[in-house]
Amino acid sequence: MTTATPPTGFLRLIVGYDGSAPSIRALDAAVRFIQGRAGQIEVVYVAHLSSLAMLSPGAIAEVESDFNEIEQELRVAAAEQLNGRGAAWRFRRREGIIADQLIAAATDVHDASVGETVAIVVGSSSHTTHRVVGSVAVSLARHSPLPLVIVP
Repeated sequence: MTTATPPTGFLRLIVGYDGSAPSIRALDAAVRFIQGRAGQIEVVYVAHLSSLAMLSPGAIAEVESDFNEIEQELRVAAAEQLNGRGAAWRFRRREGIIADQLIAAATDVHDASVGETVAIVVGSSSHTTHRVVGSVAVSLARHSPLPLVIVP
């Protein structure tokens, strides 16, 4: 049996993270992928609300406040999972449709980083119905122009 040598060059992994079990598995997998390589993990939380059209300005402000709290909680959780594991990382929040925002985050990094390998890492949905009607992972598999890793 031969062991493949990790490719050289900087590896940047965009990990969709919302604190769910699939996203925790994706973050853990990203750490394993990056071990022994120069690289960075971009932990991306996408704040998603299907529509703001029906909300009052006060309700929108409350939702924004809730997203801020969730972001802080997820930042702490990611730090607990990543610190001490030898991987450079940073946390970012984006807003919008989750798959679209993960693609945009990866594309932004890819366009700005000549010579780097950029990939998106997400966990697969734990709901059987998502495999039929769609999930973030399914949408990414259909639309991502960059390499995608879906962690079971």
